[in-house]
Amino acid sequence: MAPWRSVGLKLPERWIAIAGVTVLSAIALAGFALAIYAAWLFHDMPDATDLVDYRPPTATRAYAWDGTLIGEFSRERRIYVPYDNIPPHLVQAFLAAEDRNFFSHGGVDALGLTRAMMKNVANAANGRRLEGGSTITQQVAKNVLLTSEATVGRKLKEAILAGRLEQTLNKEQILELYLNEIWLGYRSYGVGAAAYNYFGKSISDLTLAESAYLAALPKGPDNYHPLRRKAQAIVRRNWVIDQMADLGWVSRADAEAAKREDLKVQKAPTRAKYRDADFFVEEVRRRGLATMGQRLNEGGYYMRTTLDPRLQTAARVALMNGLEKYDRRHGWRGAWGHVDKAEGWEAVAKQESPPSERRGWRAALITDVSGGNVRVRLAGDGGAGAIVSQDVAWARAGKGLRSGDLVFVEPVEGGASFRLKQIPAVNGALVAIEPYSGRVLAMVGGYSFSLSNFNRATQAMRQPGSAFKPIVYAAALENGYTPSSVVMDSAITLRGAGGQDWTPENYNRRYYGALTLRRGLELSRNAMTVRLAQGVGMSRISDLAVKMGVVKKMDKVLAMALGAGETTPFRLTAAYAAFVNGGRRVEPHLIELVQDRNGETIFRGDKRDCPRCNAAFNGDESPRVAPDGDQVMDPITAYQITSMLQGVVQRGTATSALVLNRPVGGKTGTTNEYRSAWFVGFTPQVVAGVFVGFDDNRSLGEGETGTTAAVPIFVEFMQDAAKPWPKTEFKAPANAKFATVRGIREAFRPGTEPKVIQAPLDSGLSGPQPYSQVWPDGKLTTPAPAAPAAPQKKDDMTGLY
Repeated sequence: MAPWRSVGLKLPERWIAIAGVTVLSAIALAGFALAIYAAWLFHDMPDATDLVDYRPPTATRAYAWDGTLIGEFSRERRIYVPYDNIPPHLVQAFLAAEDRNFFSHGGVDALGLTRAMMKNVANAANGRRLEGGSTITQQVAKNVLLTSEATVGRKLKEAILAGRLEQTLNKEQILELYLNEIWLGYRSYGVGAAAYNYFGKSISDLTLAESAYLAALPKGPDNYHPLRRKAQAIVRRNWVIDQMADLGWVSRADAEAAKREDLKVQKAPTRAKYRDADFFVEEVRRRGLATMGQRLNEGGYYMRTTLDPRLQTAARVALMNGLEKYDRRHGWRGAWGHVDKAEGWEAVAKQESPPSERRGWRAALITDVSGGNVRVRLAGDGGAGAIVSQDVAWARAGKGLRSGDLVFVEPVEGGASFRLKQIPAVNGALVAIEPYSGRVLAMVGGYSFSLSNFNRATQAMRQPGSAFKPIVYAAALENGYTPSSVVMDSAITLRGAGGQDWTPENYNRRYYGALTLRRGLELSRNAMTVRLAQGVGMSRISDLAVKMGVVKKMDKVLAMALGAGETTPFRLTAAYAAFVNGGRRVEPHLIELVQDRNGETIFRGDKRDCPRCNAAFNGDESPRVAPDGDQVMDPITAYQITSMLQGVVQRGTATSALVLNRPVGGKTGTTNEYRSAWFVGFTPQVVAGVFVGFDDNRSLGEGETGTTAAVPIFVEFMQDAAKPWPKTEFKAPANAKFATVRGIREAFRPGTEPKVIQAPLDSGLSGPQPYSQVWPDGKLTTPAPAAPAAPQKKDDMTGLY
């Protein structure tokens, strides 16, 4: 008997039963599989509640002391703007372009999705881009919580998360996230950064046309690039404007006016309008990273720096001018390029760019050289003219000019002639510091940041030469000497390393005999300084140099007294602040204050405590804040050095600074073989250090001393920087005693001032005489005659002056 007959089923019925079981089993398996897929798909579903306190990474913005924006630090260039600060027409432009039903749907717009699918039929037939139909809520879910993978699973997650977002956040919060998170091209995340990068303005200043252009970008910023694809960008922008008009959000008249506007943007995104502080901003970034780590690039901090834009611009201009003047003194080095045929020369010229800081310089081709007449044609606009005669003569004295040479020129105002320009091979630095607080007011680390971002102010270790001598003299004053103490300036030979004799030379190879400390520092006498260092002891000098922050460690050898150790312009300039502020070491700092997005201060450059500053005023004496910095020398010592360094300007190696016509002091420095030239100078308001030298530390050339190469840069800087400052005198300590010595009013510690006595008959002197030095036997001693100059022996330790 057949099996089916045993259960009483006919053949067709049995097949139906089997088919039914199969279908049910398939459905069960499909359901089970779907359940497994759903479990796998949603096992790591993000939690929409995470967005309640979410803020996307935003740029830390750095400001100068006066509020000027000088830089931004970020991984994603974004300026977070709260919803209440976003103009209504900007919001409406994005809604018109992306999600017109945003305020009425619950996260997924079924009507909008259906409309998009219907349009896609026509779009596909005509080869146009397909519309996605995603709502703004879905885009937030995708951009913030999900990846951008184009899969069914991701779309399902997106739809579910969109619904959850609508339950967690209100519509304004979702829009705020969207408008601050979205990528809009031009290195811009969010509408705040896009407004600055595209148009150089705040979102509150955007026009209707500009807002509509930004709203056109989410579908593909590269497709609507404002420079490369301007026509397509305008078409898309005008479509957005029409959508706004159709929805009644703008009048038709305003829409038509906006559509007639041209699309004008910045040629490239810029971090800030102020561009003179690149070296300073980069140093701030490095120090910020060292202090805050990667939070700097994503925390959206407000950072107030110590920069004074007026002084920074003056510093950049002075340094660039000074280095160019040095470069011109050393001749024309020749064209930077040459072409044999005029055709295609502009393409070659584009390979070399002038420094971005010299906006007037232009690349040019020398077209004709005949006698004293040299003609050039400019790259780009084809302008032409002649090089001025004095520059032709300058070039002839160097490597000359010939047709086909590629050079840089600068138009002479009011004529069709040009100055010949070349980028200096030499480099340098200028640092300006407020001496009482340590605020770094200006910093220029080289000729041009666009050509080299190596910061010679903070990174170049160089010998300071005689610019170190004030530390030697300060150590002497701290240990029993006075400004009127006498030390011999005569030849001295010492046993050096390896048994070699060392004979430190004076710059002019002459010796002046017995000199007061003041006069020795004013004239920068090497031999005398070495004798003084012997008397004081190099341990004391080394200890003071470390305390003042010139170096972290110093060898206790006499060559260091002449500046043979290495330091940076930043360190040395900061050390000089102690002479002006009464003997305190201040820590130079560039970052004054950092606050988070809630306005909470997370860093202060001023570390001083003010115990009663936050207390309510009750009529008592106001709080007193202690001066900043450790006391590294007696205030009288600091004032004595300040006075002696004023003498350097009045009678010594920096008399060219007298043109400033105000109280100013400072010290020149030049190292072996003229490798580095220095001047660190100061007024009561600022200390400024100038360094000039080649990056490979080769010689600057015969006669290129601190007096010649560095002082003029300081003078140009101060002539501009000091204009608004009063001509105040340096303030002496209240307990200082004063006496006139050799016609100069000197400061002394109480009890060390000179005593007036009657000169002995056998002294060769007549009348009352001041003690210039308290000698061990208590007798008045006349200066010894200068010793005859010994034969000089040059080695690598001589010639520091």
